[in-house]
Amino acid sequence: MLGSLLALPLRIQGQTTPERLDRGRFQFLYFERDRTLASSLATHALATDTFPGMPRPQQRVTIAIAPDYRRFREWAGDATPEWGSAVAFPEFRRIVMQGQRSGSDAGDPLSVLRHELAHLALHEYLGNLPPRWFDEGYASYAAGEWGREEVLMTNLALALRGMPTLDELEASFSGGTTAAQSAYALSYRAVAELARASPDHGLSLLLGYWRDTRSLDTAMRRAHGMTLAGFEQRWRQQTRRQYGALALASNVTLAALLFLFLLTPLYVARRRRDRRRLASMRVADEAADRAERESALKDLLGENDPGERP
Repeated sequence: MLGSLLALPLRIQGQTTPERLDRGRFQFLYFERDRTLASSLATHALATDTFPGMPRPQQRVTIAIAPDYRRFREWAGDATPEWGSAVAFPEFRRIVMQGQRSGSDAGDPLSVLRHELAHLALHEYLGNLPPRWFDEGYASYAAGEWGREEVLMTNLALALRGMPTLDELEASFSGGTTAAQSAYALSYRAVAELARASPDHGLSLLLGYWRDTRSLDTAMRRAHGMTLAGFEQRWRQQTRRQYGALALASNVTLAALLFLFLLTPLYVARRRRDRRRLASMRVADEAADRAERESALKDLLGENDPGERP
């Protein structure tokens, strides 16, 4: 699949080959409608071509911009999840992403490209050492995807079922859209925690030791003075404490609002019925009072037949 994409010429809508843009270590393949997007992506990629805790990447990278969603799915392959808007192939040093015709759910293309380039940079530095949770968490952290944590604020599972382990987090990426979005957010949180653990060095010590020793646990001991298991326990406790309560509160608030939303029409209808009933009773009372006054007046005037008196 990827080989057919990268073997030029490509064919689409009468064009036999895509246009090509070379900037620094980046090569962009695109079709005419995405020329402006490719130029913007190239400028941004060059200006931000450093990543947390690592030296500047050196490998050349090819970025293929798909002209439409169908072609993106075709180029990206069946392994790409349905919510994916781009995919990196570290072993080929290539990225496939959607072009300007992508939907709003594809995200900001500058941030999307930064995320995928972080995957390639991490792979260039550490090879296949990082597990999926660290790989995705690092890419989100490098891309500044602060909005990831918003997912945790409404994740009721954190309050009710507790935090997953890192092994369980690894499996969550293949558990469907909802589970995967939570996994991305928790992974981002884990890597951000590791960066904050060393205010002076960020991730540089951890990644350097990891590269030298080939062991995340050993790197964790040397960089932060804790075991991987110790970090996992602290990450789980702090994340649940911080976000579990928020998620519970937000869900309770949401439930209360939903309850009010459902009850308000019933309350309004009840009030309307009560007002109509009271109005009918007032009319009946006024009619009875009027009849009684008229009867009393006729008594005084002697107009009532004694047999007709109430």
